[in-house]
This record gives sequence, C-alpha cells and structure tokens, in this order.
Amino acid sequence: MPALKSPHPLLYATRPGSLPARFRRERVLLVGCGDIGLRVAGLLRGRVRLLALTSSAARVQVLRDRGITPLLGNLDAPASLRRLSGLATRVVHLAPPPETSQTDPRTQALMRVLRLRSQPESLVYGSTSGVYGDLQGEIATEIRAVSPYTTRAKRRIDAESQVRHFARVTRVPSAILRIPGIYAPNRVGGTPRERLLRGTPLLCAEDDVYTNHIHADDLARACVAALWRGAPQRIYNANDDTCLKMADYFELAADLYGLPHPERLTRAEAQQRLPLALLSFMSESRRMDNTRLKKELRLRLRYPTVVQGLLGS
Repeated sequence: MPALKSPHPLLYATRPGSLPARFRRERVLLVGCGDIGLRVAGLLRGRVRLLALTSSAARVQVLRDRGITPLLGNLDAPASLRRLSGLATRVVHLAPPPETSQTDPRTQALMRVLRLRSQPESLVYGSTSGVYGDLQGEIATEIRAVSPYTTRAKRRIDAESQVRHFARVTRVPSAILRIPGIYAPNRVGGTPRERLLRGTPLLCAEDDVYTNHIHADDLARACVAALWRGAPQRIYNANDDTCLKMADYFELAADLYGLPHPERLTRAEAQQRLPLALLSFMSESRRMDNTRLKKELRLRLRYPTVVQGLLGS
C-alpha cells in the first residue's frame, strides 16, 4: 500500500489539541461498503478511524467485526444522510446508481450532504470504464471524450458530473477512478470459472472485443492512493497492464483451470443465442491506458496481469 501523505501526521487532525480525543484521527467514510469497500477498510484498519454508511441493520455487526463504525442511512432517503455532514475527513464513494434511473440521485444526495458543514479533505469516486463506450479497440486515455453506449454508463456520467461540480464548488480534491472488470479468486463471481463451467459461448476472433481488468486488491489500493495522492478533479483509469480480447481471456483462464475452451460464435450467431445483458458486454471494445494510475498515484500493481491475479501470485 502506498505511504499515506498529508500536511500533518496521518493519525491527527489539523490542530490535535483543539478537538476531542475521538476526533483526532483521520476519519475515512466508506459509502458503498461491499467487497471493494471492505478491502479498502482492511488496508486502512488501525491507521484511521473507519466509518461506513449502510442501509441494512443486518450488516451492522459485519462492519463492526471489521473494525468499522456503521452509520445507518439510505442514499435513496436523503434526509437519513444528514448525520454524515462534517463527519469524515476523507470519503470513498463506491455506491452504484439506482438501476431504474436515468441519472444518479444517490450521488447527488451524498454531494449535497457533504457540503452542509466542514467538507472532507479529499473524495474518491468509483466510476466505470463503460463511460468511454465502444472505441473499436482504440486506446482510452483519461482525456478521451466519453461516449456511453448503455444506460448504466450514462448514469455514471451523471454521477461523475455531480462529483466534479462538488469539487468545483467546495475545492475539495476529488478523484474519479474509471474501473473496468473487477476480478479476484476470493471475490464472489470474481473469476471466469463459473461461466466456463456453464460453457457459455464466446465470440470468434474476427468479432471479438478488447476487455480490461483490475484485481480487487489492486483496486482497493488505488482507492487508498487516490485519497491521499489524487489531484483535484482528476480522472484515473484503474486497470492493470493486461491487453487481451474477451475470448482470449476466457481461454487463458480455461487453460489455468484445466477446463475446455468454450464454443466460439460469429456476432450474428451470438445475437440469436445469447441474452441481451451478456451481448452488451460484447458490444464495446477498448484498451485502457493506465499511465496516470502508475505515475501520478505511484501505484505499483501487485497483479499487473490477469495470469498473476488468477493464480493469486
């Protein structure tokens, strides 16, 4: 994990003597504390005070067991978020937009409450690489214009705009991570194994698309690095160094697991046989550039390729 930097020692606020003891440590708020949020918490445990928003009373004890203070609230009920105002010194926002909306009212509600009192020192938002749309295999750098293909990606564009507006108004350094496919052997559904066992067909080489990946542990490390090193209103592609087409990735995984290669289809055949949700992931092709991630955030990937990540080494 990168060294944590701030103008003052990490474990203390700006003027330690002026605050009650319980507020002298950095306070990191996790919004959307699922698998990645818990990995972020694991990296920071013992170094900061950890807080997490949850709408589920059933998760309260789970969070406490991880050394996280749970805060009951719901991003879909803005009035329940007021207690978050002025509470955290840094915020990691990983909550997805609602699936039925054209925009992201959850991010809007969170940004509004973070503006009510003293603002955090930094904010990190986890977006998606889907905002680039289909680049037909071309390279996506962070300065490339967005061209979202799916409604899901359009919602993320709206969320990004909410974060950037918050940053302009408050001058809080706010970094946006554009995240591709997340994988990890110890993540639910985090490897191609289940799909390979089902024998789901792949596209033939002529119709196949480039995909991008990031190991869940490296993504958590990127979130932490961005909290302390992210430049104001800066976008970072959060992907590893792998450059593979989708079918090549699955066939590589099949070889690692000792499983047969799935059938390959033309795009026309796939449109007849595969569900629309799966086809949407086969409709965009891009290769993401991660230079900023490694140079500006100084993140050294623990799993630079999917081979190392799938093998867990």
